[in-house]
Amino acid sequence: MGCPRRKTLCFFLIFAPVYLHGALSQEASPAGQRKPFFERLRRLEEQFRRFQEVTLTHLQGLASNYNLSYNIDTRFQSLAQDTQAVALAVNQSQATLQSDLSHLKTWMQKTRRRSRKVDSRLLALGAALSERDRQRTQEGKEREAQRDALSSLALDLRALQDALARLTHLVQGQGARLAALEGQLQVAGPGTVAPGLTPAQPPTLPGHPSPSSPRLQRGRQVLRASPATGDPPQDFAGHPQGTRAPPGPSSQWAWPPESPGETCDVGPVLVFPNASTQNVAFLSPGFASGLRALSVCSWVRMASGHLGTLLSYATEENDNKLVLHGRDSLVPGSVHFVIGDPAFRELPLQPLLDGRWHHVCIIWTSTLGRYWVHVDRRLVATGSRFREGYEIPPGGSLVLGQEQDSMGGGFDSSEAFVGSMAGLAIWDRALVPGEVAKLATGREVPGGAILTLADAQWVGGFVQRANCSCLELCP
Repeated sequence: MGCPRRKTLCFFLIFAPVYLHGALSQEASPAGQRKPFFERLRRLEEQFRRFQEVTLTHLQGLASNYNLSYNIDTRFQSLAQDTQAVALAVNQSQATLQSDLSHLKTWMQKTRRRSRKVDSRLLALGAALSERDRQRTQEGKEREAQRDALSSLALDLRALQDALARLTHLVQGQGARLAALEGQLQVAGPGTVAPGLTPAQPPTLPGHPSPSSPRLQRGRQVLRASPATGDPPQDFAGHPQGTRAPPGPSSQWAWPPESPGETCDVGPVLVFPNASTQNVAFLSPGFASGLRALSVCSWVRMASGHLGTLLSYATEENDNKLVLHGRDSLVPGSVHFVIGDPAFRELPLQPLLDGRWHHVCIIWTSTLGRYWVHVDRRLVATGSRFREGYEIPPGGSLVLGQEQDSMGGGFDSSEAFVGSMAGLAIWDRALVPGEVAKLATGREVPGGAILTLADAQWVGGFVQRANCSCLELCP
């Protein structure tokens, strides 16, 4: 804008001297010569005014263009700031999205791992159900064979009874004949016997034993020992030690329930007040060597209506090397006894749901895969061919109250244990029933325990450690 002004000033400085020079020359010239000069001067003035108008219009256009360019710069600056804000928001959204994707990836991995575990457990459950169906079919066949044998025996006994009835009728007839002969002899002569006569013996039928024969005597003993009609047949099949069926509630072999107040000196007590994933206890240093036999015994009192995870042992190879948990059980009040996932057995522990103290002892040995489950000294479950020849490896993480999805972590609140544990101990051998009974009544603790609650270490959470003289005083 300053350049046109300088041009106008220069033009004015040049034109002014020329104008003054022309005016002076006109004064000196005659009047006839002035008139064309003034006309030219007017034209120059008109041209100058038009030039000024054009110049002013041009300057105004430059000014408007300058304001427009200034507004454009301001808008560009505002747009740049908006672009920076949008870029920052995009970066933040990208970081948040990456974090969410990482969490989703972790959750997917955990879900995939759990789905594999569920699939393997379903396969194992299907195999167990197939084995159970096969065993039931075999038992049905054995019962059919026993029923056929009993039916045959009943037919033999019925035939023997009929034969004995006929023999009894014949004996009675012979007795009547003997009585008649005795009467005739007494009439002939009291105390005398007719010559050539000997005391008559009852005749025997062809094909039937005599009343004094050993076979008939054995038959009578069998009849006297046989049960009354309508009584159920007795099962005289012997059960090997540790595999017999547990006695029922009305069995004469059932022990009377122990009162918690009579059991004292059980050692420390761990209280798990709620289902938080922070409530966990570690047994250190875990298993120092491989186990081919195992006994886990503890006093347990449940504070919820379901069985959580009592114990979990995980290694880098498998997070379910040894687990006692009730989340996946099909029957309420039962737990899955897992040794080397996916192999497991479902154990009935329904008595634990009454909110009272109960003594639980679970025993396993790799020899023939035998296992026994005792609740309050009663044998409630037993079996064989469960992880036969298997060895639980050492070097893992042993946890109480939580189920591990990874070694030392990956807890789930829905699988947590809520309640109290007392006197827990683990042996690397199979306890005998006498040791279990002494342990359950507080009379004696078997020696050789490799881990107890004295080895428990817990981190965080609200797990409480208490010492009480007797169970009825424990929290």
